[in-house]
Amino acid sequence: MSEMRDAAMTSKAWPFEEARRVLKRYAKQPPEKGYVLFETGYGPSGLPHIGTFGEVARTTMIRRAFEAISDIPTRLICFSDDLDGMRKVPGNVPDPEKLAEHLQRPLTSVPDPFGTHDSFGDHNNAMLRRFLDTFGFEYEFYSATEFYRTGQFDEILLRACEKYDEIMAVMLKSLREERRQTYSIFLPIHPETGRVMYVPMKEVNAKDGTITFEDEDGTEMTLPVTGGNVKLQWKPDFGARWAALGVDFEMYGKDHSTNTPIYDSICRILGAKAPEHFTYELFLDENGQKISKSSGNGLTIDEWLTYASTESLSYFMYLKPKTAKRMYFDVIPKAVDEYHQQLRAYETQDIKAQLNNPVWHIHGGDVPKSDMLVPYSMLLNLASVSSAEDKSQLWGFIQRYAPEATPETNPGMDAAAGHAVRYYNDFVRPTKVFRAPSELEREALVDLRDRLKVWDGGLDGEALQSMVFAVGKERFEPLRDWFTALYEVLLGASQGPRFGGFIALYGVDETVALIDDALAGKLAAA
Repeated sequence: MSEMRDAAMTSKAWPFEEARRVLKRYAKQPPEKGYVLFETGYGPSGLPHIGTFGEVARTTMIRRAFEAISDIPTRLICFSDDLDGMRKVPGNVPDPEKLAEHLQRPLTSVPDPFGTHDSFGDHNNAMLRRFLDTFGFEYEFYSATEFYRTGQFDEILLRACEKYDEIMAVMLKSLREERRQTYSIFLPIHPETGRVMYVPMKEVNAKDGTITFEDEDGTEMTLPVTGGNVKLQWKPDFGARWAALGVDFEMYGKDHSTNTPIYDSICRILGAKAPEHFTYELFLDENGQKISKSSGNGLTIDEWLTYASTESLSYFMYLKPKTAKRMYFDVIPKAVDEYHQQLRAYETQDIKAQLNNPVWHIHGGDVPKSDMLVPYSMLLNLASVSSAEDKSQLWGFIQRYAPEATPETNPGMDAAAGHAVRYYNDFVRPTKVFRAPSELEREALVDLRDRLKVWDGGLDGEALQSMVFAVGKERFEPLRDWFTALYEVLLGASQGPRFGGFIALYGVDETVALIDDALAGKLAAA
């Protein structure tokens, strides 16, 4: 244990670097509250999306890293901002026109259009919790509505009254002149209409803990800031929540980064130490545009899980979080294969290397063994040459290569075979383009076919690769032109697997038949 902790204290893996920053907060004495608090926030105006997964997954990785270097207990809170007013009617709900009369009411005061929960906010919170539970995240759920209305936020709201001018000074610096005229950190919730009101304050009474403002019809109203009668604007709410809960760490996307000084200043004004932050780069779609849940571009969680495992998605989330990454369907095969490469490498690594391995952080140190006998990219090629419609077709090839393997003993392999067939049919089949070989390529293919006809080396992928290599080396410079020809002529793709391994899986006789079809022009014609 001490050896692992020593290695963790010097590991360059980014979750350990972040964990050490959190630990440094308590270098002199442990937290008075008795634990270190990690937090993630969620706006429940829509369904959870892939960014939500990334934020919770990455925060969990840092939390696990912290637990490896410290004995201080930890908590993770997932906070839902469900007291926000509904700014627009979502288009993807039943009878959206019925929600129009509830605009600007808190999401937890808007009827649930699905008819399954007490409110639209409750419905989306349930979706969030189901989403987080599906992936096995350990967390505590907090609702802003409950937090405000049960008095848990009252102490900080009263302090915000006392420090109103200081907080306003921070906020006004960040606002345009026009907005400054009407801005207040407090948003009253109208006692009759229930709407969240964006109105200027006539008075903020720190002694009584009240605010006074004019209603839309000019009537002067006074409300206590406590008990859920008032909520904070979203930027002050960020800093105030940190102060109220004693948050030690929160990450958010680059689009929030310019607000960090505001959040931190408000937290400090309210008497708390600002948490550690981690700003991650945003995900991009296939056109390089930011992924947005409102525009629906890029990949969704369900789409990723149609073609690959949760662990491969966690692996993708682990990689270079401070680098903007394209997140489209074509990244999936690479993520799957690299994840399993890291699983296999983990078994042979020393402690230092294991702690730098992404799979340690994905699995919290309890790393499983890979049962992926065949790379995902190879499964796609097998699906291609066999025009597979079902994973059972791939198992015929897999079991020839590994006779002891079965779907029952290798469930990960079985799931991957199903994923690969779906991916092939949805993305590879529609884009396959075979071409006829050139004269030089035809000569090489005939040589390869003839050597395979008399091959007696069994299904040894490395030996077959050496033979394929020898055929090409006699004719091609650079050699990669030979492999490009194999992929384009035989597989209808611009890139592909180690061809010797492909032959071992697909079969020697089957590969001979495939070459004959290509030489006869059948593949290009099809």
